[in-house]
Amino acid sequence: MSASAREKFRARILEWAAKLEVKATAIYIRPMRRKWASCSTAGTLSFNDELITMAAELGDYVIVHELLHFSVPNHGKLWKSLMRAHLGDYEKLAERLNSLGSTMPSSIVRK
Repeated sequence: MSASAREKFRARILEWAAKLEVKATAIYIRPMRRKWASCSTAGTLSFNDELITMAAELGDYVIVHELLHFSVPNHGKLWKSLMRAHLGDYEKLAERLNSLGSTMPSSIVRK
């Protein structure tokens, strides 16, 4: 995986963070065996490096999913409304991510 691809993915994270008016204190792109991404209340974001090679809209789904958790900590009605406002039919993106046949748990792709 090239450094250029990592930087492009990081740039997309920062673009979405600016659009959603969210400040990340740290961004990590690393191998993750059990998740596509995670975030902490301290503002740390971690993304599975496999996302870099996937279709941009799937990466954006995971990016927006995590960034929205800084303001909405659950997957309730508000979170779903915000996902829909920013990504449209985000459920189809979640299904695509699930259909990749990965061994990842479905925690990141809840509807």
